[in-house]
Amino acid sequence: MKLQRRRFLHLAAAAAALPAIPRVARAQSYPTRPITIIVPFAPGGGTDVAARIVGEHMGRTLGQQFVVQNVAGAGGTVGSTRAMRADPDGYTIEMGQMGTHAAAVALYPGLAYKPDVDFEPIGLASEYPVVIVARKDFPPKDLAEFVAFVKVNFAKLNMAHAGVGSIFFTTGLLLNSILGVKPTLVPFNGGAPAMNALVAGQVDYMCSDVLGSAPQLQSGTIKAYAIAASERSGGLPSVPTTREAGLPAFQASAWNALFAPKATPKPILDKLTDALDRALDDEDTRRRLTVVANDIPDKVRRGQKALLTLVKSEIARWTPIIQAANIKAE
Repeated sequence: MKLQRRRFLHLAAAAAALPAIPRVARAQSYPTRPITIIVPFAPGGGTDVAARIVGEHMGRTLGQQFVVQNVAGAGGTVGSTRAMRADPDGYTIEMGQMGTHAAAVALYPGLAYKPDVDFEPIGLASEYPVVIVARKDFPPKDLAEFVAFVKVNFAKLNMAHAGVGSIFFTTGLLLNSILGVKPTLVPFNGGAPAMNALVAGQVDYMCSDVLGSAPQLQSGTIKAYAIAASERSGGLPSVPTTREAGLPAFQASAWNALFAPKATPKPILDKLTDALDRALDDEDTRRRLTVVANDIPDKVRRGQKALLTLVKSEIARWTPIIQAANIKAE
């Protein structure tokens, strides 16, 4: 009986180990077919462009094409949900960002995923700071005057944003929270319509990105007060940082990062992280990202653990700000 029982236990252990063998083999040979990057926004936006640039180089590193699939809707949460539910085999990943993996937690009470639990972090891909901009005839001449003016007149002011859940929306809430003001929020269906309204003088101010602001600033159709970063932007070298201009509390860089579904094997994650790291070290890739106003994260901030720490800290940062504004996405 003892021998039979011992033989049974050996057979059971061997059977349990069988599924692990193909998984290890698959991880070692990965990838053997094209990899899909889900971008949870429409083509042409900052997240989409970043995914295409880094995906091209990652494909060369891993020997398989990276194909971008745009799945827009509900502030990026539709595409993120699809990515979360994909097979954890490394062949479907996502280029998420601050909105989908931080702000969405507070904006969508019924959110189908937990950004810090239901994904495996691959790495931080790019960052881009926001700029405080206003219509060209807005009275304040610098950031100090802007702060004083908005604090006194906020009840009569309109702040544009690119839709609930957008980077412009969340960073605008942060700015208003720091100033202790509640202007009228005017939503637009995207950053371009919001900027057009600012140029036309239909709204008073907004938080925008460097890419969308630079052409208007160069033509003199709007004015900028400060960039919410620790260093000046190469795209707007004459615009001071908020630290230089006297509002150091307002630091707001949006970010893009790669994520995989939960339970994706660690060897596959490591291959993807290494490929992303190689892309961000490549001179041509860095140039292409910089041209579209993306900043390249330092090496110490690119890895899997660093990205998970960033996601958790961003959820903790944005949740109380959004809750205080008492705004929920439909």
